[in-house]
Amino acid sequence: MSVTFKPLPPPIGSGGEAGLWAYLKRAHDVIRGIQAGKLNATTTVTLAPSATTTTLTDARIGAASVIILVPLTANASTAEKAGIHISARSEGSATLTHPSSANTGQDFAVVIIG
Repeated sequence: MSVTFKPLPPPIGSGGEAGLWAYLKRAHDVIRGIQAGKLNATTTVTLAPSATTTTLTDARIGAASVIILVPLTANASTAEKAGIHISARSEGSATLTHPSSANTGQDFAVVIIG
């Protein structure tokens, strides 16, 4: 998982005014990161060679997540052209179904939304 900014922790009920200002500064930094495109919504996956499915495991995946695959290598581009799709999604994982290929290095960048 690629983290591009520190996640915002839940507010803490103590710390007084100084704690509140520290929390607001962190919230400000997170919002600025989001506005700059730092969504913490990316990862990578490599297709399993000589298999027809690969499991993508990530805590951010849910049953309604949109998962976008971007080929990072020539072998991944070949796999994409041959046909790859998300055949199942559940809390924490998704199944990628693809043609069997002995090729290694079928690396994809992944965007997970929702």
